[in-house]
Amino acid sequence: MDKLLSPYRPHIYAILRIVAGLLFAQHGAQKLFGALGGKPVELMSQMGLAGVIEFVGGLMIALGLFTSPVAFIVSGQMAVAYFQVHVPRGFWPIANGGEAAALFCFVFLYFAAAGSGKWSIDAIRK
Repeated sequence: MDKLLSPYRPHIYAILRIVAGLLFAQHGAQKLFGALGGKPVELMSQMGLAGVIEFVGGLMIALGLFTSPVAFIVSGQMAVAYFQVHVPRGFWPIANGGEAAALFCFVFLYFAAAGSGKWSIDAIRK
């Protein structure tokens, strides 16, 4: 499988970055605009700040703009969300509804380490 897919590694990574960023931005859109079945929250609240980080951070990651520092910030936000919102319902993500938060946390931590990659504004700027 490695021989088959390894030539496409940079492209697959770029697709993962774009899709994960856009999915993350949707969570922010729910909080900020009430879009996609969400309810708007008070902007000057912890949830409002989370919505801004999710929406803006998700779009920046999808575009590949300052990916490493932005991904590090949103990874931390997801860690806080997991422990603050989900852990009180139980530790394991499958039992507490925190699968998305845990997965986003570690995917974004990987992006912070790996950088923007192909098809990114960061690559164009270099």
